[in-house]
Amino acid sequence: MASDQYVIGVDFGTDSVRSIIANATNGNEICSAVFYYPRWKKGLYCNPANNQFRQHPADYIEGLTHTIQDCVQKAGPAIALAIKGISVDTTGSTPVAVDHTGTPLALLPGFENNPNAMFVLWKDHSSVNEAQELNLHATKFPINYLQFVGGIYSSEWFWAKLLHILRVDKAVRENCSSWVEHCDWIPFLLTGGKDSKDIKRGVCSAGHKSLWADEFGGLPPDDFFGSWDPLLHGFTQKLFTETHTSAEAAGNLSTEWAEKLGLSTDVIVGVGAFDCHMGAVGGQIEPYHLSKVMGTSTCDMLVAPMEDVKGKLVKGICGQVPGSIIPGMMGMEAGQSAFGDAYAWFKKLLEWPIENIVLQSTLLDKITAEKLQSEIGDQMISELSKKANALPLSADDELAVDWLNGRRTPDANQLLKSAFSGLDLATDAPRMFKALVESTCFGARAIVDRFREEGIPVKGLIGLGGVAKKSPFIMQMMADIMNMPIRIHKSEQTCALGAAMFAATASGIYPKVEDAMNAMGQGFDTEYHPDPTKNVIYEKRYQNYKQLGAFIEQQTIL
Repeated sequence: MASDQYVIGVDFGTDSVRSIIANATNGNEICSAVFYYPRWKKGLYCNPANNQFRQHPADYIEGLTHTIQDCVQKAGPAIALAIKGISVDTTGSTPVAVDHTGTPLALLPGFENNPNAMFVLWKDHSSVNEAQELNLHATKFPINYLQFVGGIYSSEWFWAKLLHILRVDKAVRENCSSWVEHCDWIPFLLTGGKDSKDIKRGVCSAGHKSLWADEFGGLPPDDFFGSWDPLLHGFTQKLFTETHTSAEAAGNLSTEWAEKLGLSTDVIVGVGAFDCHMGAVGGQIEPYHLSKVMGTSTCDMLVAPMEDVKGKLVKGICGQVPGSIIPGMMGMEAGQSAFGDAYAWFKKLLEWPIENIVLQSTLLDKITAEKLQSEIGDQMISELSKKANALPLSADDELAVDWLNGRRTPDANQLLKSAFSGLDLATDAPRMFKALVESTCFGARAIVDRFREEGIPVKGLIGLGGVAKKSPFIMQMMADIMNMPIRIHKSEQTCALGAAMFAATASGIYPKVEDAMNAMGQGFDTEYHPDPTKNVIYEKRYQNYKQLGAFIEQQTIL
């Protein structure tokens, strides 16, 4: 390139949105900004007891505006003029009902505080009954319409959530013209879209969550959905017939958004995708290496040459879609519904006395009590990790199953619950924490085993995300249990960096995303190698984990 060009990557996470400006020549991060969703932070529109987790579109719009404006201001006018593209990733499946203009209903009068008019977050499991119905319904057809999503549909996904909202909310049902994933709506917003029919749908969300496939000629036929529930009759006509890879442009930045952000209307906005998919690219995914984005949950990405996997269907994963991660390659997705969330649950459990007793104590002034709470909270996981790491390893140690938020893969079942076994009077917090961490690593091992059982080799592991960067204890245990090395990517923001790589491709700076990945990739800074002596013990414990899990699953069925 004759002169430096720049791109913006926007990463919408569960709790916040982060934007970065990156140099398209080398991937160097020029600046970044983060915005925590204020309504989400207050717990608004959520009911954990009912597995309801909703997010207001205003949180997304405010976060998008704030972070890009902040980045542009930090970078200065010279760099702002050289910005060529913007791409976004989001959590998913996180869909919303929109009107004919493509506006989420929660942004319209009368729907501002209606959770059913808001984005239904990926971790929302309020549609578990609808998912079960769909799995049974699909068996009635000669064509297996679930074959490309592992054979089991999840309550975390598009159609189950859509039908649930249509059933429970007449006002939303009568006012929605379409439904759209978060990752598809943001590019539509930035390009000034005014008609829901013009929303460009990414193959990522369409293939992995909405049952779109070339083999079906697009979405399954209307009869498939209408015979499931009459409320869905004709709904496919409100959705889409075409999909696009994230290497393609959704359009140019609209005049309104260009003025708001301090950018040019020449800026190209790329087609969106899920955070884990773009994160895998930001983390320099390689064929047959499982890229694990480890945050509140995990998303495990694997790419393979199309000719290698032709005719192979991996049962029980979250889908296999051509071009969903890297255009021209088969993209496969798996993951765990709770990873970092499992550790956060245990931390919150231990903090109960602090929140309910210490902060109310008359022995400490309020400022001291709050500082004490903050100090304990900040050090909790690191201290638990130190103590747990020092414990001897035995095949008979306390054991846990990691399904605190159900099981995503292999074989989705969001009704499943977690469990601890082998507890006695000697069991303390570090021992329980060790068992919990082991369980999340055992859950990750089950995913690798499923790929291999289905004829897809896993040659190595790539660790991405907050847990991978911050916890040597967990990553070493992962290597020991997997019995293979795990490389940790250098970038702190692989999802945002991956979005920037796609922005560089969609805007024409690079012809292929692989070229952008090679030029802008930051490499790896840590590698964990398995301890063969521990692996022998973990192999026995892994078998115990599977037996305990089978027992828990049987109790759920009963």
